[in-house]
Amino acid sequence: MKKLNILGLFMAAFATLVLNTSCDVEPTFYSQVTPETFFTSQDAVWDRFNRPFTHWRWYAGYNETYWTTQELGTDEFCLPTRGSDWYDGANYQKWHHHEFTDHMNFVDGAWNLFAQGVALSWDALEDLSKVDFDKLGFAPGSRESMLSQQTALVADFYLRGLDLFGGVPLYTTTQSEVKGRSTDLETFNFIDSLLTAAIPNLPKKTEMGQKETGLIHQAAGAVLQMRLYFNAESYIGQPMYDKAAKIAQDLINGVYGNYELDKDWTKTFGFTNDTSHEIIWSIPSEYSKLENRGYAMWGWTVPYNYKDYLGGLPDSGSNNGFGLQPGLDPTGKPYTFNLSGPYNKFNDKDIRKKNYVYYGDGKYEGMFIAGKLVNPVNPDWVCTGSREYAGQVLSTVDMVGYLSKVGTAEFPTAESLVSDIGHAEENSCIRIQKIVPSPTINEKNMMHEADIPVMRLAEAYYTLAECQMRAGDKEAAAKTINDVRARYFEGADPDPVTATNLDKYRMLDEWMMEFLGEMRRRTDLVRWNAYVTEDWWDHKATNNPNFNRFPLHYGVIGANNLLQQNPGY
Repeated sequence: MKKLNILGLFMAAFATLVLNTSCDVEPTFYSQVTPETFFTSQDAVWDRFNRPFTHWRWYAGYNETYWTTQELGTDEFCLPTRGSDWYDGANYQKWHHHEFTDHMNFVDGAWNLFAQGVALSWDALEDLSKVDFDKLGFAPGSRESMLSQQTALVADFYLRGLDLFGGVPLYTTTQSEVKGRSTDLETFNFIDSLLTAAIPNLPKKTEMGQKETGLIHQAAGAVLQMRLYFNAESYIGQPMYDKAAKIAQDLINGVYGNYELDKDWTKTFGFTNDTSHEIIWSIPSEYSKLENRGYAMWGWTVPYNYKDYLGGLPDSGSNNGFGLQPGLDPTGKPYTFNLSGPYNKFNDKDIRKKNYVYYGDGKYEGMFIAGKLVNPVNPDWVCTGSREYAGQVLSTVDMVGYLSKVGTAEFPTAESLVSDIGHAEENSCIRIQKIVPSPTINEKNMMHEADIPVMRLAEAYYTLAECQMRAGDKEAAAKTINDVRARYFEGADPDPVTATNLDKYRMLDEWMMEFLGEMRRRTDLVRWNAYVTEDWWDHKATNNPNFNRFPLHYGVIGANNLLQQNPGY
C-alpha cells in the first residue's frame, strides 16, 4: 500500500484524480492487475503511457492555476475589479500587489498539480517498465522512447515546481516513504540528471513540419535543459548562461531535430499548426476529440458578448476578467514606467498589432481585442456591453478607470479618475486573442482545431540572444532577435534592436512581445531581478526577494509535516 500512500501524500490534499477530458468511464474488473493481465495489446500500453500526458495537457493548457502564477502579478496582465465583478475577497488585487499568503487557492493548486504530475508519471513508468514490448510487436526502441518520455515529463513537472517554490521533495518511485523538501541545488541537479539520461533516447524529429502529436521529442527535452541552465542563477545562484547558449545554438542548428522559424506567425498559432515548422512541443486539440482552447486565455479574458463579434459562435463568450496592464492613464497619456503597458510596446506597423479578424478558411490577422468591436468582415456582428455599456457597441481601451463617469460630479474630468486594480469597467484593458484563434459561426467546426504551442524555436533564438548580451556581444544579440522580429513587418523593421538600444528593459520588452501570454513572464522577470524590484502601473515594488517564490499552502504542509515553509511567509 505504500504506492497509494505516496500518491496521496505527495499530492497533498488530492483525494481523487481530477479528469477533465472525455473518456470511457465504464470500468473493467480484474481479480489481479499485473502487466500480463492488463497490457495485452499495444493500445493498452499507449493508454497507460498517455495518462500522465492527459494531466499535463490539463495543467499546462487548460487549468488557470499555472497560467495565473506566471502571468498575473507581472507587468503583462491584471484582473481588475470591474464594477461589482471580480472582487472575490480582493484575491486578485492581493496577487497584483504581491501580497502572497499561505491560504491562496492558486498556490495550493500550483503545488498539488505539479506534484500530481510527478506521481502519475513515475506510476506510469513503473508499469511500462514491466511490459514485454517485443512480445506485443512494438518497433525496436519503443520501450526506451516511452520510458524516456515519462522521465522527461517528470523533469518538466519538477522544473515547474522548482521555478515556483524552490527545492521540493524528490522521488524516483511511488513506492517510497514520504519525504521532506530537498535543497534548491539538489532539486536542480536531479532535474538535470533526469534530462541528461532521457534526451538521447527521445525520438528526434527528422522531417520538417512532421505532424506534432503531443509526444516529447528530443528537442523538447533539450529546451527543458536549456531553461534549467538559463535560469540557474535565480534557481541556485550559479550562472550557467554558457551552457544555455550552447543548447540554444544547437537547437537552431538542427542538432536535436529539424525545425525553423515560421515565416508567418499565424501558422504557429493557427488552425493547422500541428504541422508548424517552429513548434517543438504542443498540446493537441481537435474538434470533437481532444478539445482545448486554453481556458485561462479564453474563458477568463474576452468580453462577455464577444461571441457576437464572431457571429454568435457557441461557447465563445467569457467571464471578462484578465486584461493587459494599461499603457495609458485615464487622460490618454502614456505611463513612463520601464515595465508595463504591453499593447503600447508593439510598434504600430507590427502586423500583430491589429484587431483579431477571422477571414475564413483558417485565415486571420491580428491578436488584439482593442477599440470598437465591430467585425469588419460582417459589420452586423458586434460585441455589445453588459454592464456600464449595456446595449452599446463595446470599445475596449488601454486604460483602467470609471471612464463612463467622466463629466459627473464625482469625476468632472478624466484627470480626476482613479486608475488602479480596484476601479475598472467592463471595457477596461486590451485583451489578446493569441494562443488559439477562433473561427466565426460560419465555420464553427474549426473552433478546436488549433493546438496550443508550449515550446517553439523562437525561444532558442531569444535565449541565445540574451546569453550573447550577457556575454557582452550586443551586436550578435541584436541580430539574433531581429532574425525573429523580421516576420512581423511588411517592410523594414522601423525599430530594430541594436547594440545601442539593447539593455535590460529592451530585452525584457522583446521577451514580452514575442511570448505575450505564453506563461513565462514571471520567470523572465525573476531572472532579471525585476519581479520584486520594479514598479508598473499601480503595482509598487516590494523589494522582498522572498517573494520571487511562492509560499506553500497551509494544506500542503498539513498533509506532509516534513515540509518546511519558504522564508518570508
